[in-house]
Formats: sequence, C-alpha cells, structure tokens
Amino acid sequence: MHIKIIMISKKDKAYTVDQIKSKMEHYCAYQDRCHYDVENKLREFFLIPEARDEILLGLIQEKFLDEERFAKSFVRGKFRIKYWGKKKIVLELKRRNISEYLINLGLKEIDDNEYFAIADKLTTKKLELVKANNDFELRKKVTTYMVGKGYDYELVIGIIDDNISR
Repeated sequence: MHIKIIMISKKDKAYTVDQIKSKMEHYCAYQDRCHYDVENKLREFFLIPEARDEILLGLIQEKFLDEERFAKSFVRGKFRIKYWGKKKIVLELKRRNISEYLINLGLKEIDDNEYFAIADKLTTKKLELVKANNDFELRKKVTTYMVGKGYDYELVIGIIDDNISR
C-alpha cells in the first residue's frame, strides 16, 4: 500500500509522503539515528499513523534505520569524542528506548584498557586544574566532575588515590 497523501508540516508547507521519506532518508544518512529520534522528527510533519508507519518501514528496509548500528556508533562517538563514561552512555541510550541487549552490544565497542586510560587521563587533568583548599575538597570536586561524566565512583576514587599518594 503506497499512500500519496499530502501532509502539512509546522511551517505550513505541504509535503507528500515521498518527499517526507526523502527528507528522513537524508536525516538518517547524515548520522546514525534510532527509532526514537526519527519518530520525534516525524512528529513535525503531523502524519497520519499509516503514513508514519510506511515511512519507518521503508527506512528500516532500506537500512537507513538500524538500531544495532546506532547503538554501536553512539557508544563509540560519545566515548571517543566526548569522553563520556559507560554510565552516562547507558542512561542516554535508555532514554532513547534502546534495548538492554543492544546497549550491551554497543558497550563492547569500548576496550577496557582504553576506558581506564581515558578515565585516568581525565581525572589526572582535572586534579591539576581544580583549585581547592584541602585534599577533601579536591577529591569532592574531581569525583563530582567524573561521576557526572558517567564514570564509576570506585574507579574515580582509585585513580584519585593513586595520583594524590604520588
């Protein structure tokens, strides 16, 4: 069933289903997207459910939309570019309704040695930059920063202890 209905976007411009599908293909080709992101973007076009489902199905069949590829890409990008820790990455993937299985698959993209090295580098750098009156205040500020970036409390404390005892 191919729907040829004209839809109205929030900008009061009319689009056909084919035009919206083309826009969504470009949206997905620009960077990996998940179903959650695509469905949010489709809401801008005030589509009827049948048209929305047809567009989503087409994107999946033509491999523009792939949750596994998205999860892996998201994990690699947030870890290697933004230096997010695993906890923050997991929270963000859950917010986007990614399944536990795909989250675990995505997390395998992070090498444990690289993870520790990045955590060590960030913690050490933050220890050098933070101004504090005493060790307790220094530990608190650095720990708060690193836990906010998604790193495990125990890992951060271990790195701080290693650095302060040097």
